[in-house]
Amino acid sequence: MEQEKKIQFFTDLRVWQEAHELVLMTYQETKQFLKEEQFGLTSQMRRAAVSITSNIAEGFPRQSLKEKIQFYSMSHGSLTELQNQLFIARDVGYISPQEFEEITTQGVAVHKLLNAFLKKTRSFQFPDAKF
Repeated sequence: MEQEKKIQFFTDLRVWQEAHELVLMTYQETKQFLKEEQFGLTSQMRRAAVSITSNIAEGFPRQSLKEKIQFYSMSHGSLTELQNQLFIARDVGYISPQEFEEITTQGVAVHKLLNAFLKKTRSFQFPDAKF
């Protein structure tokens, strides 16, 4: 039986890996936005996407569970921000319905992983709590 890989770095976390893929997808999609959006929606979407993985990375080495939860929660907030911006990008015609579907499917996958990750992290702080 193959032994489960020990998580040593934030890059070993599946939630970070899937969120990183979302960052790459966001950069690819925003390349086609109007030049006038470079400092508007393009920049906002890229910053929100990068913030997802950055907060996971920043929370990972923290010794305090409270701090870990804080950073992972900020990551969740950034994901929600990006999801909102994707609706805007679709509705103003910057991304097609198909592109929207592809990137939001990845966003939903990250959302599920992040929720599970947060729940697991909280369970270490409050072992008897039901979330």
